[in-house]
Amino acid sequence: MEHPKVAVINEDTLALIGMKTLLDQVMPIMETHTFNNLEELLQDGEEHFVHFFVSQAVLLNNRDYFMQRRYQTIVFTPTDDPAAQPTGFHCICCHLPEKQLVRRLLALEQRAHGHGQHLPPQSVPTVEKKLSKREIDVLRLIVKGYINKEIADKLNIGLTTVITHRKNIVTKLGRRSVSALTIYAVMHGYVDVSSI
Repeated sequence: MEHPKVAVINEDTLALIGMKTLLDQVMPIMETHTFNNLEELLQDGEEHFVHFFVSQAVLLNNRDYFMQRRYQTIVFTPTDDPAAQPTGFHCICCHLPEKQLVRRLLALEQRAHGHGQHLPPQSVPTVEKKLSKREIDVLRLIVKGYINKEIADKLNIGLTTVITHRKNIVTKLGRRSVSALTIYAVMHGYVDVSSI
């Protein structure tokens, strides 16, 4: 089955690459394509994209095009103030801390696609090893923002045990950052996005 495709359109190449990387982690089932402007997208053929992630500048320069596709369009804005965001579009502030931005993208993915039930099945990488029950407990607390000492207290285990579990989680999953672990935990149902 073919993977659904999303388009990221941003005139800032560095932001474009960053958004693609983040979306590939948050929505690994999607195939992400990047474009510096609408003309590039139109040359590629826009009809096969299920979503358009665009900068506010791209939206403003091509408002009529995206108004016709407003339910498919997500606008990255420089502010979280609803009064300063374009009306009629779903907006996400791109100047949020990484953890908040990831949380918003995960919430968007879960709300829009019913926990992925409308998407094709996702294959699990063969290099990924299964986490133990205790590692899952530690992972849940990590993504909720607890530090090692708090995790040890909550689970009634030693601090060195928590550190060992963290190392095992990172080794098994191949993910180091809390944001990457958060994405993994939400996508695999270990935590609900509303609880982080």
